Amino acid sequence: MDILLVEDDLLEVNQLSEAIESADGLELIGITNNSSKALEYICDYLPDIVILDLELLQGSGSGLTLLTELNDISLSKIPYILVTTNNTSSLTMDYAHQYGADYIMSKHQTDYSAKSVVNFIQMVKPIINKKHKKVVPVTPTETTTQLRKRTTRRIISELNIIGINPKSVGFIYLVDAINIMIEHKTQNISSIIAQTHGKTDASVERAMQNAINRAWRTNNIDELYEHYKAPIASSKGVPTVTEFICYYANLIKNDY
Repeated sequence: MDILLVEDDLLEVNQLSEAIESADGLELIGITNNSSKALEYICDYLPDIVILDLELLQGSGSGLTLLTELNDISLSKIPYILVTTNNTSSLTMDYAHQYGADYIMSKHQTDYSAKSVVNFIQMVKPIINKKHKKVVPVTPTETTTQLRKRTTRRIISELNIIGINPKSVGFIYLVDAINIMIEHKTQNISSIIAQTHGKTDASVERAMQNAINRAWRTNNIDELYEHYKAPIASSKGVPTVTEFICYYANLIKNDY
């Protein structure tokens, strides 16, 4: 299950990160202390679970702000919201529950710890799976431009995670190519990118392949395959341009 952590206390972040990473079947896909950034993460990545601190005193916004904003949008998958908080106000707790908090854990509990948070998540996995079956139909409120910006943010984030150099020209071409493949499948993706940038087909293909090769050559291979999970047909042990573009286009399109 994919988890987004919204927390401003660095010690808490470190402890929760370690607990999540050591747990079976859980993956931490993002950390932020900003409620606006958290909303972007949720819209772009559709996490299964959000661990949400209500007080983001060292960050920006608040957990209550995020819960309120989530109620104003339609998502194809509703995350399970696990609130962790130092707040003891019953009115605040009522508001959090009313606006989507599934469970609230008080940090004042004597047995509260990062491990207890992860243990709770493991316990309620069946409940979370049932909740995800109740998807909310997405209403066409986004313009084409807004959707392109959202998918571009997601693509850039995915390429950053696996170490594609954002300063390389191949990075730019890959972002464009994945966006185009999401919108409509095409066989001549390099030609389309080449025409857009005033380059030859061969130079575009070469730049994209070089960017992929460099990531596979310079980054930890086990970490790469935690994120790039498609089989690789190439005898060189590196995805071809077509394999790479199609994998991320399908991944993101299926999520949305």
